[in-house]
Amino acid sequence: MKSKVAVIRTNPEHVLDDYVRLCDLAGIKEALDPSAQTILKDNISWHLMYPGSNTTPWQLEGTIMGLKQAGFNDLVDVHNKTVVTIADLGDRFNKFGPILDRYEIPKKYNFKPEDMTWVPYKPKAKMAVLDQIFPEGIFVPDFFIGKNIVHLPTVKTHSYTTTTGAMKNAFGGLLNINRHYTHTWIHDTLVDLLAIQKEIHPGIFATMDGTTAGSGPGPRTLIPHKKDVILASSDQVAIDAVAAMMMGFDPMSIQYIAHATERGLGNGNPRDIEIVGMPEVAEERWDFKVGVNLGTGTGMLLWRSPLKVFQNLLFHTPLVKIFIFASEFYHDRFWYPMKGSSAVEKWKRTSPWGALFDQYDG
Repeated sequence: MKSKVAVIRTNPEHVLDDYVRLCDLAGIKEALDPSAQTILKDNISWHLMYPGSNTTPWQLEGTIMGLKQAGFNDLVDVHNKTVVTIADLGDRFNKFGPILDRYEIPKKYNFKPEDMTWVPYKPKAKMAVLDQIFPEGIFVPDFFIGKNIVHLPTVKTHSYTTTTGAMKNAFGGLLNINRHYTHTWIHDTLVDLLAIQKEIHPGIFATMDGTTAGSGPGPRTLIPHKKDVILASSDQVAIDAVAAMMMGFDPMSIQYIAHATERGLGNGNPRDIEIVGMPEVAEERWDFKVGVNLGTGTGMLLWRSPLKVFQNLLFHTPLVKIFIFASEFYHDRFWYPMKGSSAVEKWKRTSPWGALFDQYDG
């Protein structure tokens, strides 16, 4: 049976209505359990505002509207923590807070004990790598179990996985701050996490924002491109495959998409995907390139080259704090002031999406 991915061309004047239509076209009502609470899993790849990198405010608001129109009113937003991003800053700089307040949606944090507890979970599915990376046990937030989840990624490249989207968005939610242990085996990690999601969530859905898409050394230091597209699907593999194709990649050459397809967790082969909405838009090929910067290049050396033999010393001991500081210093205190902030200001001046961002309450 073919998987369905909805693709729509949009503009700032009617993007919220288009998100509602997108969710309906992709079958959100059928994908989720009406009796369960629904988690909105936003994507904060960088706590600083940078076009293409994070969930957009109109994506968050439009998806909320689509959920409510489909009868899903019991919603909660969940932020996760990483070693290089700060959840509350990401919420503030990307203007999520006022939207969640307006729709009376509570926020929870997967790293705050008062919100949820990490509990051992034994997957029914055979794991490719997670049980070996975490021999002491796989832990997931107890709050996630039994709830629908809606992922809100953007269309962008990623230095470690070629592209990143719905499948990668589970990485921050379902793995704790030691998730960097998995980077050498990141593709199979994402596939294992999708298998776990299918066991713990009664329904899974994703909307993906490509109004401004990102090429280059992602997921942070991207080159923003105005593309005016939004996507949605209940098949996390299929939506990532369609986004990959539009960016100019063969989805079945990307390991996490190919391996998830082989394991029957979704359809990544284009012949098994039905495009609804505006199929002609999905035929676009943008010729995006994956690059590396100083931070991701160093990571590639330590996780993918012969230097990976030193991982236990460098990443499983307090020495890891050196790399965390170096990444934060490079991205936040060097690259963003030198290049990123000017790209943001140009986007706000010249792109209608930048103008729309400025209209949201900060």
